[in-house]
Amino acid sequence: MTSGLCIGCGLCETVTEQRVQMQPTGAGSLRPAPLDGFSAEEEAQLLAACPGTVASPRSDLDSEPDDVWGRVSDMRLAWAGDPDVRFRAATGGVLTALGMHLLDSGQAAFVLHVGTDPTAPMRSRWVMSESSTEVLENAGSWYGPTAPLAGLGPALDRREPFAVIAKPCDLGALHAYASIDPRVNELVVARLTMVCGGQSRFEKSQDVISALGVDESEVSLFRYRGYGNPGPTRVETHDGRSFELSYNEMWDDESGWKTESRCTVCPDALGEAADVAAADAWPGGGPTGEDEGFNGIMVRSAAGAALVASADSAGALVLGDPITVREYDDLQPHQVRKKVALSARYEGFTLAGHPVIETSGLRIDALGARLSDEDRIREIDGTVRRVNAGRYSE
Repeated sequence: MTSGLCIGCGLCETVTEQRVQMQPTGAGSLRPAPLDGFSAEEEAQLLAACPGTVASPRSDLDSEPDDVWGRVSDMRLAWAGDPDVRFRAATGGVLTALGMHLLDSGQAAFVLHVGTDPTAPMRSRWVMSESSTEVLENAGSWYGPTAPLAGLGPALDRREPFAVIAKPCDLGALHAYASIDPRVNELVVARLTMVCGGQSRFEKSQDVISALGVDESEVSLFRYRGYGNPGPTRVETHDGRSFELSYNEMWDDESGWKTESRCTVCPDALGEAADVAAADAWPGGGPTGEDEGFNGIMVRSAAGAALVASADSAGALVLGDPITVREYDDLQPHQVRKKVALSARYEGFTLAGHPVIETSGLRIDALGARLSDEDRIREIDGTVRRVNAGRYSE
């Protein structure tokens, strides 16, 4: 964890049966505590599955992987069939619609995902939604710390089929943990994720309310996205005040994102361990205003293809125009730039004597060959400087 590559996914809680728990740090991240609470066997299991140490894709597709996007059988626009779901959920509501459909169709007994902590509306907690109503109640983006895999142990103990909606790094950990606990592959019927731009520390949310002159104790609602696409960040207080920030007001200043260190070197923000991944679908990579809500989806497995077809047939999902991989580059240009830079950033880690996430099958070196010599040196030197400055230390 001291490598600064912990993302706070919550797997530590599952492996230790909640003996070690995720706790907020002073910087506003979630980290396992106590650090000396792991047995030697538990440490070995975590090193084999922790997204701060390993990352690899998961796919049963025979297709050749695209260097950037990996293996996909279908890429297209899609959105929730229910207009209310499409409006309330983030972007086009695809992940929410799929989670609801899995329950309504009896394919899953519950969905493990995250939602608002009812006792602390600015914070999240893992939840097992057992009805489509509960899935919708927990819809929306969380840019702050989330630990969905803290609920994996209790979910597996139920011995019922279930789905997981979580970040790409969380699903990468789930994929790796399946080789340790066979119940994962036996019980998890769908793995759903968003293409992730990074997880902010809780400091980001605190900065927002501080600028508004609001204390966390006064907050009754904190919503990052949804109720439109991209939808405003909305804050409400117990005494009836309300505030809204547009998407661009919230995110234009990248220096204020307070992104977790691991996110800057994430080898799979694109959800290659998922059955279906859903992304924002804005030409050029950013919104120019509000729209009805459109996701760009990537179907990554036979199970994902069957789920999308089932949801489409039931009217839970609407499928739009196909998207080519190079068109997807334009929808998520920042993801392409980061993935191309990763091999140089990892080389900078190595030169600075810092641990590196072990990747396989994610084509990091092949993408790194696209960098010019000048850009590669700049990425390496920048990473070394950040390591030496303590940016990756905790």
